[in-house]
Amino acid sequence: MELFLAILVLLCLIGLSNILNRFIPFVPVPLIQIALGATVAYLPTGILLPLNPELFFVLFIAPLLFADGKRMPREQLWNLRLPILLLALGLVFVTVFVMGYAIHWLIPSIPLPAAFALAAILSPTDAVAVGAIAGRSALPPGLMHLLEGEALMNDASGLVAFKFAVAAAVTGFFSLAQASTSFLFISIGGLFSGILLSFFMIRLRLTIRRLGMEDVTMHMLIQIVTPFVIYLFAEEVGVSGILAVVAGGIIHAIERDHAESMMAKLQVVSVSTWSVILFILNGIVFLILGLQIPDVTTVIFRDAAISNTQVIIYIIAISFGLILLRFIWNYLFWKEKWISSKTVLHFSRLHSVILISLSGVRGAVTLAGAFSIPYVLQDGSPFPERALIIFLAAGVILFTLAAASIMLPILAAKGVSSIVADQAAVEYTARKEIIRAVIQVLKEEMNYENKAATLSVIAYYDKLMKLPQNESKYLSDPQPPGQEAAIRIVGLRAEQTEAERLLKTGQISQATAYSLQKHINAAETALSNRLQFKIFLLSVLVKQSIAKLVSRNNKALKEEVQEYKFAKIQTSSAAITAIKEQMSEETKQLSLDLIANYHKSIERLSTKRQNPQKRALFEKQKKELQLKAIQVERNVVQSLFESGEISRDIANKLRRSTNYFEATILDDDLNS
Repeated sequence: MELFLAILVLLCLIGLSNILNRFIPFVPVPLIQIALGATVAYLPTGILLPLNPELFFVLFIAPLLFADGKRMPREQLWNLRLPILLLALGLVFVTVFVMGYAIHWLIPSIPLPAAFALAAILSPTDAVAVGAIAGRSALPPGLMHLLEGEALMNDASGLVAFKFAVAAAVTGFFSLAQASTSFLFISIGGLFSGILLSFFMIRLRLTIRRLGMEDVTMHMLIQIVTPFVIYLFAEEVGVSGILAVVAGGIIHAIERDHAESMMAKLQVVSVSTWSVILFILNGIVFLILGLQIPDVTTVIFRDAAISNTQVIIYIIAISFGLILLRFIWNYLFWKEKWISSKTVLHFSRLHSVILISLSGVRGAVTLAGAFSIPYVLQDGSPFPERALIIFLAAGVILFTLAAASIMLPILAAKGVSSIVADQAAVEYTARKEIIRAVIQVLKEEMNYENKAATLSVIAYYDKLMKLPQNESKYLSDPQPPGQEAAIRIVGLRAEQTEAERLLKTGQISQATAYSLQKHINAAETALSNRLQFKIFLLSVLVKQSIAKLVSRNNKALKEEVQEYKFAKIQTSSAAITAIKEQMSEETKQLSLDLIANYHKSIERLSTKRQNPQKRALFEKQKKELQLKAIQVERNVVQSLFESGEISRDIANKLRRSTNYFEATILDDDLNS
């Protein structure tokens, strides 16, 4: 029961951290989660959740790195292989050697092998922390991919170095030749085992499908257990489980691309399921880090033999040493072509190196590794300064997180003004590419049954394709929601005035006027909030469906519906007139969109449908195709952003355009 309550509290804290981030967006979510975890741990009835390193790696690190391997663009990973290896291998071993001696010199009470162990566990950067911190800054996509690729690979090299350093500290023996051979075996073996097991899991799923078992839930279950199986198998045979799950993620991404059209439903469920899993795991990782802080600090702060001020100075000195060493290493080997290709932001060599140096954030792997240090040596004596080593590791994690959170947004913002391409042209080109991709998918989806609906949707996108660049701004950066609400209210007020006139002249009954007024009032209230507006649209659709079912065999109700349709045609015409009168150049496109919706409503209400079943089928097919087109738009925007062809700002504008189109589909349903 205690474990269940602890998990429930952690899940609540994850939600709370994201709510707090809305009010203090300048503080990254990981720091908020660490603070919440520490706060809960300090409470008298707080959560006691000891960190078990082995369980932590298999339960959290394995699925997170597997998902990162699936998400990492493979083309970018290959193009950046040289700088990634320089950081993930070269910098890690240089950090172990240089910082090991520096830590031993700074703190003589830590023996040299133990100092090497601390330096080794401080060498890997954290993929989760890097993504959370760097994602808030205007970093070029190429630089982001470099940091993510480094974080995927350097965990293995850092942990292998840590393993040998701890072994040397425990046994007092170290062999460079043996360590080098073991490193190659562990690394290559990890990659090979990850690839081999991934092919086995993929083959297992294909075999199950050939047996006629297309159940999405079962296939999703196999996907979820895959990273755990790969990690445990690799660790059992003595190779790197971390490299195994990274390789497994990449292989599964390749398989996903080739099989995307085979099980489209599985792809949708997979994306949704993994997004929830990763959201929870990411949050719990940082909450667990926060929960360990009280135990880590209590031991050191209560030790009279150690000065608290001196320990804080040690943390700052080690952190600056890591940043300085990272800066020197990158400055010596950096080439601007690694991230400048096809990006819209340009940074000088010095600027790029500073950003990379500050992005070396430490996280969960560092603390979990530190906790795995044994309590005693081979001769039975206590491991020297174990508590101090764990405290220093925790301090460096917090320092690097705080430094990156403060400095990266400031330094990255200075590069935003150095734009090497015309933003409007880049945006326009991206929009054209999105439209071409959508049209291509729609043509592939077209068959005899849905040909009319498909051609209708394609015609809409063909119209967008022909828009000149100076008019495309309405598509990439739609009007703000407040402006949209204001225009809608103009139309609603005109509807209200017209409804009152129809009642006074006796053209509609009191009941119809009341229904119209109730609808208008509900719409005005809902417009104060976008979510409320979507809920309102959904409720109207439900009511319309119920009304259609009830009125089929009810003559009196049919007459009421006809009178309501007449009134809606008149009020819609009045709304069109009112919107045209207040339309300005700034609100032109949005006003025309709303007017078009009113015209569609009038056309549907006034047309006598000879075949309502056929019309309903057409509308259903059209909506399904529109939703598919929306998903294609989002996929292409993400692909363009990951490849560095568009900036984060342009990607966000294009996403807003897609969201706006999605909202208009709901509006069309309302007016049908």
